[in-house]
Amino acid sequence: MSDTPDPVVERVAGEKVAQFDHRHRSTLDRVQHFLHQYPTMVPVIVLVLSLIAFGLISPNFFSAFNLSLILQQVAVVGTLAAAQSLVILTAGIDLSVGAVMVLISVVMGQLAVNFGIPVPIAILIGLACGAGTGALNGFLVTRLKLPPFITTLGTWNVFLALNYYLSGRETIRSQTLDMDAPLLKFFGTRFNLGGAVLTYGVVLMLVVFAVLFYALYYTAWGRRVYAVGDDPESAALAGIQTKRVLLSVYVVAGLICGLAAWSSIGRVGSISPTSFFEANLESITAVVIGGISLFGGRGSIVGPLIGALIVGVFNSGLRLAGVDVLWQLFATGWLIIFAVAIDQWIRKVSS
Repeated sequence: MSDTPDPVVERVAGEKVAQFDHRHRSTLDRVQHFLHQYPTMVPVIVLVLSLIAFGLISPNFFSAFNLSLILQQVAVVGTLAAAQSLVILTAGIDLSVGAVMVLISVVMGQLAVNFGIPVPIAILIGLACGAGTGALNGFLVTRLKLPPFITTLGTWNVFLALNYYLSGRETIRSQTLDMDAPLLKFFGTRFNLGGAVLTYGVVLMLVVFAVLFYALYYTAWGRRVYAVGDDPESAALAGIQTKRVLLSVYVVAGLICGLAAWSSIGRVGSISPTSFFEANLESITAVVIGGISLFGGRGSIVGPLIGALIVGVFNSGLRLAGVDVLWQLFATGWLIIFAVAIDQWIRKVSS
């Protein structure tokens, strides 16, 4: 649906003259155009309505403790969703982000605890390995021209196998980390803010989103990411090196997965090769609910942050209401379906 009225041909003095049919849009059309222009408004509205609904159901929902707990619970998945968002903005998808995160946490733990490498160096090596996994995914997608879905499905298994091999399927306990590598648990450190108890993992999540917001909206690199996601052929014709942009996106996503790995150690308090097994799907859920189009090129980086908060609010609210975990998953599933349906409806504006 276009803003330009449809032309109507009329015959005046023996000649055809084009005129425009100025039809009034319906309220539904106006809403559709508004949401197409501001796609982040959908998750914002859902989040506000969710807060109001669960606030009315449970009197303890708006307590400082519960709200801060929601932020703590979504910190890791939210950070991971930031990495996933970059890939999806380019019309791709990364099924390996969760496996990369766990693998990097294992690498950091093994280097610091079992090999005696200084913790800051172990962290830097872990972050470099995260960027390296992203570079591998990017190379396979851009140079070998493999579909992102198949590529990252394969590397997900590769990284998972490496995770089990390097860890020996053994968990590094919290007490061991406290003695040998307390810095690895830094992002689990709590602090008080206006009566709420937060962790530095929450701060990390917000900083990651703030940096990506600036990069995507105020740098040439960000404009190229959107251009490649919207139409890679047109972007190439405009002089954008699409392969280089895609490769950089996967590298940055891998680096963010490394940061999420460090944050996950603080959140759990230990390093387990079997932790965050569903992180891949949870990150995609946050991105989809946050309004970023799976077809690429449209959506705000703020959306996945809101999407992660929506999932956290739903889980917390339903739990306080005494709803079984089964129905929490049920509600999350319908949220995903609703988000994709809304995205498809909004996309009709541009067709």
